[in-house]
Amino acid sequence: MQKALMYFGLGTVISFLINYFFLSSENIGLDIYYAVAFGSAWGLAYYLDTPNFSLPKKLGLSFVGMGILVLAGTLIFNLELAIPSILKFSTVFVAYYLFADHIADSCRCQYALSELRPAVISVFLSGSP
Repeated sequence: MQKALMYFGLGTVISFLINYFFLSSENIGLDIYYAVAFGSAWGLAYYLDTPNFSLPKKLGLSFVGMGILVLAGTLIFNLELAIPSILKFSTVFVAYYLFADHIADSCRCQYALSELRPAVISVFLSGSP
């Protein structure tokens, strides 16, 4: 949970700094709101990235997160300005799982190779399969 909060904080701060210095929307409140959407997506994706949560539960919780963002954005700004937060949230959420899946596949391949390597070496040294 602490790492998820760290991901939320770092994602929020980094996203805000990028939006503020490079995109400059002239509405600092909106920049903060979009940064919170970005950070919450990273934090929630990291928090849900355990075998304890089934895929339908992860999907449901991500929809709850998007719903909360839209509700807050609609109350603070308006629906038209709240919708981009869903796009940011869902894009970051999917990107997190693509990266996590790629890294997990790399680790599985390296583990499989490390398990296979001694058998290949012994066959090579003995000269027979």
